[in-house]
Amino acid sequence: MSLPIGRLTTGLEKTTNRSRRNSSTSVSSSASSYTESSSEDETGTSPRDKVQRTSKGFTDFCVKNISQAPYGRKEIEMAEQEMPGLIALRKRAQDDKPLKGARIIVCTHINAQTAVLVETLVALGASIRWASCNIYSTQNEAAAAIAEAGIPIYAWKGETEEDFWWCIDKSISSESWQPNMILDDGGDATHLLIKKYPAAFNLIKGIVEESVTGVHRLYQLSKAGKLTVPAMNVNDSVTKTKFDNLYCCRESILDALKRATDCMFGGKQVVVCGYGEVGKGCCSALKGMGAVVYVTEIDPICALQACMDGLRVVTLSEVISKVDIIITATGSKNVVTRDHIDTVKSGCIICNMGHSNTEIDVQSLRTPDLTWERVRSSVDHITWPDGKWIILVAEGRLINLSCSRVPSFVVSITAATQALALIELYNAPAGRYKSDVYLLPKKMDEYVASLHLPTFDAHLTELSDDQAKFMGLNKAGPFKPNYYRY
Repeated sequence: MSLPIGRLTTGLEKTTNRSRRNSSTSVSSSASSYTESSSEDETGTSPRDKVQRTSKGFTDFCVKNISQAPYGRKEIEMAEQEMPGLIALRKRAQDDKPLKGARIIVCTHINAQTAVLVETLVALGASIRWASCNIYSTQNEAAAAIAEAGIPIYAWKGETEEDFWWCIDKSISSESWQPNMILDDGGDATHLLIKKYPAAFNLIKGIVEESVTGVHRLYQLSKAGKLTVPAMNVNDSVTKTKFDNLYCCRESILDALKRATDCMFGGKQVVVCGYGEVGKGCCSALKGMGAVVYVTEIDPICALQACMDGLRVVTLSEVISKVDIIITATGSKNVVTRDHIDTVKSGCIICNMGHSNTEIDVQSLRTPDLTWERVRSSVDHITWPDGKWIILVAEGRLINLSCSRVPSFVVSITAATQALALIELYNAPAGRYKSDVYLLPKKMDEYVASLHLPTFDAHLTELSDDQAKFMGLNKAGPFKPNYYRY
């Protein structure tokens, strides 16, 4: 296949808290199926206990309700209209089938947008088995549509901890199917494969990872000498960090908070923990809506950026007792602890915009003295003995994908990058990549960006031969050195 992207030439266990809510008081949500967060349906039956089949008799799947497939197909078709770059890549490459023979474990968020990615991978020749990386982010209609299309998928909104790992296991293990690639978001599929199927992991040709958490886990594996296959760090590619992390979060944080809590932002005091690209997007959106925004940071460079953007950089303890909303976006653990939460004011909203549910110490809130009450899908009120209460959204999991939608266009940019990374690793000759973590080259980032420019009727200026020689560049790119910071 000849795509103008060149070839790449450069280059744990993690404790997760996805446990079931241990509440003193439980009030079930009466939300519709689209936002339902229970692992059981109206009859009290878990999807794992139901016998479902598609209209063509396909049974290798487990979703909430296969009858929702027509609605999911409409959602996917709408998403395709806003994902021009990924669709362009599909059309250009589908005749060459660059992923023919690839058997990919996919463990990502499951929604209409990622369904477009998975169907693109299938169109390029891949065989897919799919599970979710988050118990709350699955769009049940989209999952049903994927099952109806004959793609093995195991996921539904509101999985339990046991369900979560069972679904990933089902995406890995099949009598007649041996995986050779992994597309991961958070590292859970990689983790389970190493732990439970080490022999199968050694047969993997490559891993593509798109989250801060997952990349961190890959570097930990590499450092410990346990990473025996090459991995591509998509998270730190320019087209992921500067677009998905910034622009997607800038729009989706407001949508998620509004849907989950109905709160007004004007005049609210908000603290955002972390001023990376996700934190920058959140702060920009909230500040634009009239909120008073504080930032916490460990990095003096990011802290200085926040100051220059007109934000006040503080420690969490300085503002914890007066803020109305707390948002974590660090990729770390125990950023907000029980000691912090004990001092917040009544009615404070606490949520997470990072991938992992470890940023807020939710487990410390599961004590007999606190009363949990489910008041809305993915929203809990937690009440102290003195009557003080807080709003915890999505049990500390990723709020925008648990409680709202994300812009399809931005997902198209990230999805195209993921697809190209999979193509590169799968087709790379032996020896090109060692068992290490690699960054994507500028040429691939530039190609992904170019796929999306026609949507805006954008016209690039072309260097003259003299200009290219003067700057030491190839007229076709890459246009920036690897050390350039956008």
